[in-house]
Amino acid sequence: MPKENSFTTGSSEHFPGFPDVTTALTSAETSRITARGLWAADGTVDPGAVRLGQTLANALLSDTTDGTGTATALLPAELAAIVEEVRGLALPAYHRIEGAAESEGAAENVRLSAFSLRQLGQGPHPLVVVPAGWTPFGWPLFLWSYLVLARKGYHVLAYTPRGLGIPGLPSTSSGFVDVAGPHDWADGSAVIDFAVDRFAPSVIGFMGESYGSGISQLVAAHDDRVAAVVALSTWGNLATSLYDHDTRHLAVVKALLALTGGPVESKFDEANREILADFQADRNLDAVVEWGLKRAPESYLPLTNENGTPTFFSNTWHESLFAVNQTLETFNGLDVPKRLNLWIGDHAAPEGPALIGPPAVRGEVNLPMAEAYAWLDHHLRGERNGVEEWPQVCNQVMFSYVTEPALDPETGEPTGENRIVVPARRETSPGWNEVTDTTEVFGLTGDGGGGTDGRLVPAGAPGAEETGWRRAFLAGVDTEATAMDAIMKTGQAEWRGNPKIYDTRKIDRRHAVVWTTEPLVSPGGQEGVGRRVRGIPRLRLTVRSTATSASLYAHLLDVAEDGTARIISHEPLNVYGLTPEQDTTVTWRLQAAAYDIPSGNRLLLVVDSKDPLYGDASVTWTQTVIGSPEAEPSRLELPLG
Repeated sequence: MPKENSFTTGSSEHFPGFPDVTTALTSAETSRITARGLWAADGTVDPGAVRLGQTLANALLSDTTDGTGTATALLPAELAAIVEEVRGLALPAYHRIEGAAESEGAAENVRLSAFSLRQLGQGPHPLVVVPAGWTPFGWPLFLWSYLVLARKGYHVLAYTPRGLGIPGLPSTSSGFVDVAGPHDWADGSAVIDFAVDRFAPSVIGFMGESYGSGISQLVAAHDDRVAAVVALSTWGNLATSLYDHDTRHLAVVKALLALTGGPVESKFDEANREILADFQADRNLDAVVEWGLKRAPESYLPLTNENGTPTFFSNTWHESLFAVNQTLETFNGLDVPKRLNLWIGDHAAPEGPALIGPPAVRGEVNLPMAEAYAWLDHHLRGERNGVEEWPQVCNQVMFSYVTEPALDPETGEPTGENRIVVPARRETSPGWNEVTDTTEVFGLTGDGGGGTDGRLVPAGAPGAEETGWRRAFLAGVDTEATAMDAIMKTGQAEWRGNPKIYDTRKIDRRHAVVWTTEPLVSPGGQEGVGRRVRGIPRLRLTVRSTATSASLYAHLLDVAEDGTARIISHEPLNVYGLTPEQDTTVTWRLQAAAYDIPSGNRLLLVVDSKDPLYGDASVTWTQTVIGSPEAEPSRLELPLG
């Protein structure tokens, strides 16, 4: 039986509590916190979200037997009432659960910080286990979601994966971060052992966001006691999330290392520190890939399929941490009851607000979380709630919402941002392979240069088969064509109705090559839509360089008549082993998209050599040359639906 220390209400002297949770939250403050979501502007966890979660944790775990109501005094009245309601339904408790040993012969095992809500009514009851995401604050951050689950009749057991957290916080787990490695899978099974012993649940599901979503999939693959998984802002292949198309996703690793709760030397063991150092130094990348594959849910699809674990995926089109294509690969390999929701925005922007607190607007429904809970209700509680009839895929069409200028609630003045008044459209499909109906091929022309652009010409039109040309740019200098302003910041604004606006006239054609279509009109006569992009675009180019390596960073943009644009898709490619004056032809897939280009707008392709998200292979001020030989003409393949 797993060992633990368990502290419930009525024994608050054993619960250390969270620091700096001393001032009351107002209803207006709570609404502002949940409206902002999980992330601050600099990519760290929003302090308000931390404060809300820690205040809820203290309220649930503090002693109120003296009748003073001190447990909920720091919460607004409506939230305090929900806390008291849950305390009447379920017993809150704080635990230190014994996980797996750090190494063979270790003196003691890791202790996982955990929190539970055990249903008081006659059972058995289903259980939802929630491994926390990769943040320094652990399980309290999503405490609101545990209240939602408890009100639905679930036991809840949330825990912080090993090594994560700020030293001294009660939500911090001991040990080294294993980055979803075998120790984390073993810990998940130890948590299940603990839950079976303490709660005797009728059935067990896992729900995780980000890091917790990958751990949920991995535990389910290796432990057949998991009956359903909800994986939010998830990933399927850690190797290709970090390194794909010979390109390191450097900004991702930098952001994650800043969110462990301590320096690398104290948070990772020697083996994992070596892997991280190799990745950052651009060396031994075969070992890095092997390490990532060991931690990839995709590597264990046969186990998941054998277990038949119903699996719910949620992700975003402009996901900056775990790009959407790798999630699609894993989803397509699942042969189980499954669902994929793809949303506008970036990591945790869709579901984040509903994980940390109640809706900012009374009666508002957060669809990403409502559907996640419905998945659990169907597969763990047996509810016939429509989930059994869901198509496998549901795509939110990018930026198809209707917005209006947002006004400051106090002054009534415009804030400079928009607010959504009509939600973006969603489209369902029986499976991912059915999202794309056909593919349109555009030829790239060689006219351009001197600040002018080449043309993207639909196959069959004059100029589409033009070959034999070359176009050059000076490499190693970034341009205005970037995937986003910052990790999570740009996508969070997209989710709220404010996609990044690019001025295509500012893209420096000395350091990029650009091709554009004529104004688009729907080939099928659909009014108002020039092209319905649905699926994964593919680009083929022939490259040579005055250096032995080059970076080709492709960006697809939707350009309005005034030259402003919004991004549809992007993807980097680094090319090594080049021989000066010799051509190399490369083909690579851009990230998936569901996007309607309005009739009259143009499709723009930009290829440059740098982007702040990635490690590039270009040599500054060398020349990169794009060509189109007759045998393999350069082309863009655009998926249409």
